[in-house]
Amino acid sequence: MKLDLTGQLLVAMPGMGDLRFDHSVIFICTHNADGAMGLIVNKPALNLKLGDVLDRVSDVNLDDTSGLGVHLGGPVETERGFVLHSAEYRSVMQTLDIAEGFAMTATLDILEDIARGKGPERALLALGYAGWGARQLEAEIAQNGWLTCDASAKIVFDLDDASKWAAALKSLGIDPLVLSATPGRA
Repeated sequence: MKLDLTGQLLVAMPGMGDLRFDHSVIFICTHNADGAMGLIVNKPALNLKLGDVLDRVSDVNLDDTSGLGVHLGGPVETERGFVLHSAEYRSVMQTLDIAEGFAMTATLDILEDIARGKGPERALLALGYAGWGARQLEAEIAQNGWLTCDASAKIVFDLDDASKWAAALKSLGIDPLVLSATPGRA
């Protein structure tokens, strides 16, 4: 049976080695034989809001009152936007269903809908994404770089960013204070 982490969370282990992913929680949007793509859900882009993004990409003059912040979704294509959201929203252009309760849209119309108050009930806007080639993510997991857990809307959308990493670990029954930065083997 092949490992499919689509709709799961990756939780960075201490001592991962790549500072871009230090204490990251990543929602995996797709995972197949060709690789994986996910969005970091707990790294805010400081002082950047949806309205700032709309000013750059939309010709429509919208007064965004959503207050939706922007996240650093990962180091790949950092100028490209992705909205991870609750599954009730459907873009007129394209929405990818990911897992129960989660979908992703990467078209301008969702940003405009959010600004108009007609977007999804829950949303997280990310610039960039995290990507892995074929079998690369599986190798990183085998080398103790990541733990995986079920994604919950509470962790992804409701908790403040600083609490998401510990909450994801606690969902596995792990106290973050007992984790070591030095990997071991049993």
